[in-house]
Amino acid sequence: MPSAIVEHADGLPQPQRHWAILTIALGLIMAVMDGAIANVALPAIARDLNASPAFSIWIVNGYQLAITISLLPLASLGEIIGYRRVYLAGLIVFTLASLFCALSHTLLLLTVARIMQGFGAAGIMSVNSALVRFTYPRDLLGRGIGINAMVVAVSAAVGPTVAAAILAVGTWPYLFAINVPLGIGALALGWRYLPHTPRAAHAFDWQSAALSAITFGVGIAAIDSVGHGEPLSLCLLEFGIAIAAGLLLVHRQTHMPSPLLPVDLLRIPIFALSISTSIASFCGQMLAFVALPFYLESRFGYSAVQIGLLITPWPIAVAFAAPLAGRLVERYPAGLLGGIGLLVFAAGLGALALLPANPTLADVVWRMALAGAGFGLFQTPNNRTMIAAAPRERSGGASGMLGTARLLGQTTGAALVALFLARYPAEGTQISLLVGVGFALLGAVFSLLRLSSAGASGLERVRVHESQRLKGD
Repeated sequence: MPSAIVEHADGLPQPQRHWAILTIALGLIMAVMDGAIANVALPAIARDLNASPAFSIWIVNGYQLAITISLLPLASLGEIIGYRRVYLAGLIVFTLASLFCALSHTLLLLTVARIMQGFGAAGIMSVNSALVRFTYPRDLLGRGIGINAMVVAVSAAVGPTVAAAILAVGTWPYLFAINVPLGIGALALGWRYLPHTPRAAHAFDWQSAALSAITFGVGIAAIDSVGHGEPLSLCLLEFGIAIAAGLLLVHRQTHMPSPLLPVDLLRIPIFALSISTSIASFCGQMLAFVALPFYLESRFGYSAVQIGLLITPWPIAVAFAAPLAGRLVERYPAGLLGGIGLLVFAAGLGALALLPANPTLADVVWRMALAGAGFGLFQTPNNRTMIAAAPRERSGGASGMLGTARLLGQTTGAALVALFLARYPAEGTQISLLVGVGFALLGAVFSLLRLSSAGASGLERVRVHESQRLKGD
């Protein structure tokens, strides 16, 4: 293996860097997009497999649940055996499971395949940001995180549109079969170009992994139960189990030198504020993503094809704003850029919620673009701050926490839309968008708080620690 792609103290040289980020992007596109495309195909899948709508929901829930319970444990495992190994293993599992999905002829087989696919996706998403940190030089890290953020945001936004296009020319198994050649290509590139990273000496903490799975798995199930109007007793039971497991997990982690749940990183003010910003912003984003198709159809009578086209300016704006933010964060404070981005995002959501009674296409398009541009401007600086705030040997914990924060925010947002639609059938979509404005503003407050001297000094201490460690190496 060429020495150029073995471990580098400050990123990979060219051209390996471009090939490595391409590998990371391909894996992310598949993992993130597959979380969205199955929603569009659910009715067709249910009819084809003679399944009830209630049971077919597990095609989506099984995937999300597998990611939820394994994200932090796999991030911790990456610190021990190497991020490259976890990422490549995730790609292998995801690709094989995608083939299994395409060949499934019963709901049970498809659900099992989707759960396997979720574990593979968790392997990809748990360590992708950590790999970016070892791929790019420190002074260009913002650009790498910007590309990463753009891929995640655009993949999530265009997933339904891509699914609709595939279903227009083929049947639902092609939604999964398309991952097979992409996965094989990503594996070939990853085996050759992904960076080798240092490995931690501590053993894997199986007890903490189990407690983490219970905490986040049952906790997100409880949020989902509230959103879907499940009995109060069931919701309280699920929340009780999640809280009890969470308290045990936190107690155990405070006594661990390299905790699976990165409570050590949460003691860094700027990291904790960045996590809070991420949860609030992704909650606002998901409130919009889930509500907008219903909003545009029920209030304004747009067709499914028109809705797909009208939402397209959002991911296009993200694609422009995220890399730009990656460059700006090298010169301006992340807290300021994130705060401005979320204020713009809130303005876009508010403008969408207050569309005129008979909007023109331009009325919708500029509002979508405004929301997308604001979100793209926020996401890159926020992600870079989270990754850079952690010492390099704790990059896995930071990467896993980044994914967990995103998933927690998105799940909460989707549950709130379900709750509003159930309680307020006529105005639920508009209420969802307005609540999304509130979460965006809350995220802006958290982001701007990072400009305080406490947050800045916390980051400076981490940078000094890392600089000293590298000199010692």
